[in-house]
Amino acid sequence: MSQQLQNMAQTIVMPGKGILAADESTGTIKKRFDSIGAECTEQTRRDYREMLFRTTETFSHNISGIILFDETIRQNAADGTPLVKLIQDAGAIPGIKVDTGAKALAGAPGEKVTEGLDGLRERLAAYYDMGARFAKWRAVIDIARSGHRRLPSAYCIKANAHALARYAALCQEAKLVPIVEPEVLMDGDHDIDRCCQVTEAVLNALFDELYDQRVALEGILLKPNMILSGKLCASQAGAHEVAEKTLQCFARTVPAAMPGIIFLSGGQSDEQATAHLNAINQVKSAAGPRYPWSLSFSYGRALQAAPLKAWGGNNNNIRSAQAAFAHRARMNGLATKGQWAPELENQAA
Repeated sequence: MSQQLQNMAQTIVMPGKGILAADESTGTIKKRFDSIGAECTEQTRRDYREMLFRTTETFSHNISGIILFDETIRQNAADGTPLVKLIQDAGAIPGIKVDTGAKALAGAPGEKVTEGLDGLRERLAAYYDMGARFAKWRAVIDIARSGHRRLPSAYCIKANAHALARYAALCQEAKLVPIVEPEVLMDGDHDIDRCCQVTEAVLNALFDELYDQRVALEGILLKPNMILSGKLCASQAGAHEVAEKTLQCFARTVPAAMPGIIFLSGGQSDEQATAHLNAINQVKSAAGPRYPWSLSFSYGRALQAAPLKAWGGNNNNIRSAQAAFAHRARMNGLATKGQWAPELENQAA
């Protein structure tokens, strides 16, 4: 593995910074635009993302990288500047989502496996030439009950871990830092201990596959779920329990060679995702050297919900939308240091 990959991974998880996940598919972003009554066209999608990418002060302080969708990495801003150049000029690192989505897993009703390995080597080379320096692949692991059968199956876990590792090996070959994202979904009525049990199984399988496929851990990043109660669970764990269970799970499964862990927000609210990240970093700090990784964020909705609402599809609202984005990024930047507090939410960006 090149020193370049290791340096890039460490840069992405530097203290106070995290990743903006702006890799929503056209279908996903249409749903979000529908929620604010905005038309979803190539131009409006470009305008919205350009607005975020031009919040330059936020990038210098709190955003280290941006995950892009295939459409976005090819787009130019309204003035003709490539969006990738906007990101680079702001001091952030462009990244790219490369999987093609989760599809039904044959022989496993109700479970999915992520596809996109066919032609990936060639696509990674093309994305590198476009300016991408890291990539992302997401696997979806569901916890649910289907009659008497509990999900997920060992088969589903192994199939997704294998695909994640194959993707990661190809990324490192192409000089891209791979972000591996095995998301154990919040959906369901499971308790926090069940989430911990499943996440441990998923991470153990993933790191076994990464080892078998000769992936250098110093040059990758892990994007996992936090250890949370299911959305429908009657007993919701508090922030401190979430922090302790999350760190306990990673201490059992994640090698020290990993430079960083960048959490996904999943179905959490904006402030909840920030509060949990803050609690995790506070517990980590109190534990001394026991947890060796940088712990940061790679948030989509938890960074974008507020600016999307403020923008409302109207470019006259760009300044207020950028202020909302800057505020959320600053709150999460503080949370990476364990320095966030609820009263800070009332301060202007």
